Amino acid sequence: MNQPSRILQKLIAALSVLIAQAALAAPSPAQVPTALHRMPPKYPVPYGPTNAAAITEVLQRIHGYLEANTPIRVVNRETGAEITDFSQPDRQATVERGHFPIISYEWGVTYSGMLLAAETTGDSRFTDYVSKRLKFIAARTQYFRALDEAGMTGERNPFRAVLHPGALDDAGSMCAAMIKAGRAGLVEARPLVDHWADYVFTKQFRLEDGTLARKRPMMNSLWLDDLYMGVPALAQMGSLTGDARYFDDAVKQIRQFSQRMFNRDLGVYMHGWIAGMSVHPEFRWARANGWALLAKTELLDALPENHPGRAFVLDLFRAHVRGLASYQGHNGLWHQLLDRNDSYLETSASAIYTYCIAHAINRGWIDPLAYGPMVLLSWNAVSTKVNAAGQVEEVCVGTGMGFDPAFYYYRPTSVFAAHGYGPVLLAGAEMIRLIKSDRAVINDSAVQFDRQPADMRNAH
Repeated sequence: MNQPSRILQKLIAALSVLIAQAALAAPSPAQVPTALHRMPPKYPVPYGPTNAAAITEVLQRIHGYLEANTPIRVVNRETGAEITDFSQPDRQATVERGHFPIISYEWGVTYSGMLLAAETTGDSRFTDYVSKRLKFIAARTQYFRALDEAGMTGERNPFRAVLHPGALDDAGSMCAAMIKAGRAGLVEARPLVDHWADYVFTKQFRLEDGTLARKRPMMNSLWLDDLYMGVPALAQMGSLTGDARYFDDAVKQIRQFSQRMFNRDLGVYMHGWIAGMSVHPEFRWARANGWALLAKTELLDALPENHPGRAFVLDLFRAHVRGLASYQGHNGLWHQLLDRNDSYLETSASAIYTYCIAHAINRGWIDPLAYGPMVLLSWNAVSTKVNAAGQVEEVCVGTGMGFDPAFYYYRPTSVFAAHGYGPVLLAGAEMIRLIKSDRAVINDSAVQFDRQPADMRNAH
């Protein structure tokens, strides 16, 4: 036998061994699963319906952390000793330092979240949190005004944003929260409400057409964030006073910001706009889109059904939700830059979207069939970002306006970024309402909302 024939025989023999081994290793028909479509997927976050008790536990964890770490005592800034005599101003007086300031736009959102959590859980500890802190602010304003008049001004005075608001950040969110708390009978602070509202309505810098604007980073700058910093206060003042000018101004802000900054094709906003800039790089920052969506949510809640601007705001809200839905990540969260999947996943924006979309379903503004499954997924994902201590993780720190990608990509995250707590409280509280409707079911392995056949066994 020649050499080529021997090689061929060896190859045939080796192949026969491999075929025999494969036959021995192959499962028998009895071993092959008959319902592969029912094999459990390896989801990165919990999948499927949750329940009110599970959501409430997350919210109570956050409350416990914030209750312990946002004190409400006036102390001597050098010795730390508590000051209880407010008859004579002490130039060393300050508010005891905690993990977060209790007077800030972020904490305006947190107070609103606590109020909603109290409403949907029935747990009065959330209400008590708001009541104690807003009463403290109302009670101590006069004391710190006296110190301001005595020369303790600027950042040295912890009530600077109350006494001398210099930006929408100082006034709008706290004003809206104070009105909500007053409506709930928790605090009487109408002079503060009027003071903050007057700043938003008459004193904040605006463009010539009345659009709320800033003088930084350049003159005539629009920050998408400012829709939230201004519109909810205007909406709440409209409800409080019955003065339609507040509603009209709020609708105008939504309209004029959106004309300049909303991309109708994509359904999302750019973050910053500068008057006179010939081309605007569209960096679609997630949290700014959250502030815009939250502003529209708050306005729709307050705006009378017959207001001529309501249809426009609702249509824009729906377009924004459609756009955001297209950018949701596979694990339920959204990216720091919405359309750039290599930017990190960010919790505060994801929580704001969760609240607004769940609220819109509960209000009947959007279709639960289309948006119920995605908002349940987003809440399940957001809830995993609340650690055992009650801190909210992976929240982008405060962020200015940028026109290059690195600025947004490399913003740090921190559990001490105050922006995450209010949105998660709002999201969880609203999800309790949604879950209690019993709309969510698993059908053919997927989450579905509404219109389920009575007999699922015969549904084909």
